[in-house]
Amino acid sequence: MLPTKGMPRSNSSKTPQYLVTFAATLLVFGAGTTLGWSSPALHMYDEKNSTLPIHPTAAESSWISSLLTVGALIGALPSGSVADLLGRKLAMQLVAVPLLLSWVIIVFAKTVTLVYAARLIAGIALGAVCTLVPLYINEISESCIRGVLGSAFQLLATSGIVFSYFIGALTSYYKMASIAAVIPVIFLCAFYACPETPTYLLKKGRKEEAERSLQSLRGIRSDISKELQGLENEMEEKSGRKTSFLKALSKRETRMGVIISLGMMFCQQFSGINIVVFYSSKIFEAAGSTLEPQVCTILVGVAQVVATVISMILIDKAGRKILLQISAASMIVCLGVLGYYFMLKDGGEDVSSLSLLPVVALVSYILLFGIGFGPIPWMMSGEVLPEDVKGVCSGLAVSLNWTLAFVLTLSFQSLTNAIGNAGTYWSLAAINIFSFLFITFVVIETKGKSLQDIQDELAGVKSKPDVVV
Repeated sequence: MLPTKGMPRSNSSKTPQYLVTFAATLLVFGAGTTLGWSSPALHMYDEKNSTLPIHPTAAESSWISSLLTVGALIGALPSGSVADLLGRKLAMQLVAVPLLLSWVIIVFAKTVTLVYAARLIAGIALGAVCTLVPLYINEISESCIRGVLGSAFQLLATSGIVFSYFIGALTSYYKMASIAAVIPVIFLCAFYACPETPTYLLKKGRKEEAERSLQSLRGIRSDISKELQGLENEMEEKSGRKTSFLKALSKRETRMGVIISLGMMFCQQFSGINIVVFYSSKIFEAAGSTLEPQVCTILVGVAQVVATVISMILIDKAGRKILLQISAASMIVCLGVLGYYFMLKDGGEDVSSLSLLPVVALVSYILLFGIGFGPIPWMMSGEVLPEDVKGVCSGLAVSLNWTLAFVLTLSFQSLTNAIGNAGTYWSLAAINIFSFLFITFVVIETKGKSLQDIQDELAGVKSKPDVVV
């Protein structure tokens, strides 16, 4: 007798799921370019011989960067509810429009105010993308490859960031925006033939469409009868006990799902990733590097891409929880080392013999963040949230993520002025200790489990696997 529940079916083709995920994450790649745009663009604004019509002050440059996160936290909140109303696919297609519009405004902008508007619009699209795409991928994926497909979100996001760095270094300001504007169009063309998720279609009572969707995702020759029946049973059970959001929170599985989802978003941002990346060029300078700041930024971005690829290879083999634990524990060490180095340097000590120490700590930090806390919180948020509140809570989790990103970016300089570089890094290391404990004692392992199995575990129910004789 062999357990079958949560295990891949031998007659299922994985290729359609990979292709659909790639098409969906082209939208993430486009969103990633908006994240990477500000670094080369602000450098172009500041060039002495710049012929651009816009020359922002330091304060205006800060707002050009920050408005993206403001827009993201605005866009994230309603996007889950919109996806529940219109469908995951249509919601994603609609998001491509403001993304494209933001680049058009950048190309024709002659004032800082118009650049502000473009960045706010791009941010709204970014927040929606961070909610919708993980939701879509979770609902089309088999449990045996849900980890690797979910990690594609982070891979395409970091790839989009690095792409912006590269085209910013190789082309002009206007060409950079024009090239980026093509990406949402490519997404719309590639995603046009992709199906709506079977889960959403069943939720709306469209059984025949759900069956066609599932068949296209699993392959024409695949037997989808058991999986479809399982999804139908799950939908019927949940529709029979449909309740309000507040009442849903009275259930243990909902509370635990929300706690894990929001907690991982908190841990991701307070890992210090944005602060470390922001300070990366100064760390290279401290090591005596003569590399241009743009080159340093590209190297950091490439390290993030490499780390995400490693995570994709390991996530469905090692599991989510162990990668998060390794990520948190390693970042504690790396941040501690950076704090120690800057304590010596800022204290007037001769650190010439330790010049490679901060570079090794920085690169290690980026790689180890990328295998755990980079991709996994985005993916697991869709895994642990129950279907009846998934749309609303996904938006809430993403909005929290971008709110924390905005607060940390805004308060970074004040924090450094108050407690110094060493104190800042050590504070982040202390928060990562909390993250390690949170992952160890609160977060569950979801590798290889069906979404219903995960809900049963969160509810404290030990589900019995189906068996075949």
